[in-house]
Amino acid sequence: MAIRLITLALFTLSVLLLISLSLGVVAATEPQQRSEAEVRLMYERWLVQNRKKNYNGLLGEEKEKRFKIFKDNLKLIEEHNSVPKQSYELGLTEFADLTDDEFRDIYLRGKKIEKISGSEIGDRYLYKEGDVLPDEVDWRDKGAVVPVKRQGDCGACWAFSAVGAVEGVNKIATGDLISLSEQELIDCDRGVDNFGCLGGQAEFAFEFIIRNGGILADQVYPYSENDTAACKGIEMVTARFVTIDGHEGVPQYDEMSLKKAVAHQPISVMIEANNMKLYKSGVFTGPCDNWYGNHNVLVVGYGSSSSGQDYWIIRNSWGSDWGEDGYIKLERNFHNSTGNCAVAVRPVYPIKSNASFDLLSANVFKLVCLFVFQLGLLLI
Repeated sequence: MAIRLITLALFTLSVLLLISLSLGVVAATEPQQRSEAEVRLMYERWLVQNRKKNYNGLLGEEKEKRFKIFKDNLKLIEEHNSVPKQSYELGLTEFADLTDDEFRDIYLRGKKIEKISGSEIGDRYLYKEGDVLPDEVDWRDKGAVVPVKRQGDCGACWAFSAVGAVEGVNKIATGDLISLSEQELIDCDRGVDNFGCLGGQAEFAFEFIIRNGGILADQVYPYSENDTAACKGIEMVTARFVTIDGHEGVPQYDEMSLKKAVAHQPISVMIEANNMKLYKSGVFTGPCDNWYGNHNVLVVGYGSSSSGQDYWIIRNSWGSDWGEDGYIKLERNFHNSTGNCAVAVRPVYPIKSNASFDLLSANVFKLVCLFVFQLGLLLI
């Protein structure tokens, strides 16, 4: 009798355990229900972590407005993450208290143009049948990418993308990785095509660097997160650090040509980033517009996930706390010729030959020649 009771008890316990596990699985796939107090505590912690202002406006109205937006974004995050087998996760980024419209107005300032207008399409990276390309590339591992930068509330993604491409090609050509000045472009490359914190295009930034005789290091001309200052670049002409020889566009609407280009150097692209404000990790698959971009970024590599999903490795300019330490993996080998989020619509890159040398070196060379000439006169 005792044995039967023990057996029955063990059976009942096993059934209850299975039910509990089943309920646990269901609960794990449903959005978590949080109390108002719990969400408010999360919000206060988020404010501290993201160094946000206290919103101490009239009767705290602005802070309360931001809290409501935060709640809406938190709900969106938890609903997305509760869906099984998502290829990417969302999280509480520094943009979690912004509406979609606010986010677009501040951070997505790439000029919305379908075709490459400032660079001629080159054929050096045109993919041809029989081309053998590496299965994966990551220019970070090759020391050609500086740490992720943060554009802040200035819509100068175009400058960060262009500068990143120049930093990369300069490292490949000379062996020197130098962090360059976005602020010089923001302050000095102003006019018809680029508009400081109000947006621009990477290809016109390349054109400015060529006309300007090079670009300064950011230690010399540091970032200020605004475009209100006058151009200081003219005062620093002898301090130019890096030059480029030209710029071209990768053949458009062709991810294989883009892959070939990225195998040779980091490439500036424009993507449609409306739904990336809360991206945390994984391979982003959308939704997004696949024909028109609004945000300039830098493709620094490509690879495949453990599940076989192909992706581009993209360096953003929203700081290292966003995404995967400032990077996003974007779905590659998309069914549309534009690439996912328009990544293959407007890829451009700077050109720098190994034989070229920077203006700073040229100035030193001129001084040495002058010294030798004067020394020769003294010896005559």
